[in-house]
Amino acid sequence: MKLILLFSHTLTDEQVREAEDKLNVEEFIYLPQELQHIWSNIPPEGELPLDILDKFKRFIEQNANQGDYVLIQGDFGATYHMVQWVKENGFIPIYATSKRVYKSITNEDGSITNMHIFKHINFRRY
Repeated sequence: MKLILLFSHTLTDEQVREAEDKLNVEEFIYLPQELQHIWSNIPPEGELPLDILDKFKRFIEQNANQGDYVLIQGDFGATYHMVQWVKENGFIPIYATSKRVYKSITNEDGSITNMHIFKHINFRRY
């Protein structure tokens, strides 16, 4: 089982373990640098550029088999479009959930430091 990573981060050790243990993933496939840059910078102006998304579809087709997982997170419109396409083409779209903890610390000089701590909880199917 493979996991194609269509998102802007690298997996944490905890996420790797869960994918291996619960999803039976044996191979993790990150986007090549060029595609990673595009996915992380989907233009916010105008309509969603569907021609850009064709590059990700080709990458998935070339690197995954039906029944493999695709972790999809990013621009909402691009994510929605790719989740639909992945489902229609026999792959399994998933996303990562996390628990968010917020801390506000008042420093000695009166400045405030805000901390957002994200802890991976699990993967879910779309």
